[in-house]
Amino acid sequence: MTTLFQLQDFSVAYGAVEAVHQVALQVNEGEIVTVIGPNGAGKTTLLCAAMGLLPSSGSLSLGGERIARPSVEAMVARGVALVPERRELFGEMPVEDNLLLGGFYRWRTGRRDQKERMDEVFAIFPRLKERRAQLASTLSGGERQMLAIGRALMARPRLLMLDEPSWGIAPMFVTKVLEVIQRVNETGVTILLVEQNLHKALSIAHHGYVIQTGRIVMQGSGRELADNEDVKKAYLGL
Repeated sequence: MTTLFQLQDFSVAYGAVEAVHQVALQVNEGEIVTVIGPNGAGKTTLLCAAMGLLPSSGSLSLGGERIARPSVEAMVARGVALVPERRELFGEMPVEDNLLLGGFYRWRTGRRDQKERMDEVFAIFPRLKERRAQLASTLSGGERQMLAIGRALMARPRLLMLDEPSWGIAPMFVTKVLEVIQRVNETGVTILLVEQNLHKALSIAHHGYVIQTGRIVMQGSGRELADNEDVKKAYLGL
């Protein structure tokens, strides 16, 4: 399989405190890869640094190209999108305008395909089409997550990074959101997923990494990790 995204000796520090230590991680094209671990293990820090929101050291490669100094602009230009944990929607703007903002980089660089892309997003999220004129702040938690993912998809990413997509969503809708992530993956988008619902995340992941105190301590297929006794005891509560 073709490697789309790779980290080698990737570290992130807050001053003298190292939050992520020499992580090695690989995401193959077309995969869903999940990073699991306890709260405070460095999962969100890892995604933010990979997106260029935090300074980092080590090696980051995308599509075989090493990116010496990751920045948000460099990552977006190369087809990477991040859906942050808190979604960061524009609550006083309608759904449609939030989506259009997701395609701004493509518009700015002369690719005027926002209407076609919006139709594709509406095909994945019919509920958003129904709510297209509604203010984002009035949506339910599940609908806001759909909007956050849809906004990221407007950029036509090769790699979609999702930070805790089930955060703030009623338990009955968590399965629905993860089913949507699978559907997005089936359209050809590679996904790197951080998710607090470890059992659900491993059930849809092709590959997974376990991170603890900033270090990768275990990896394997989603099924291998879900069946691993240590993972069951430490993270799945079984």
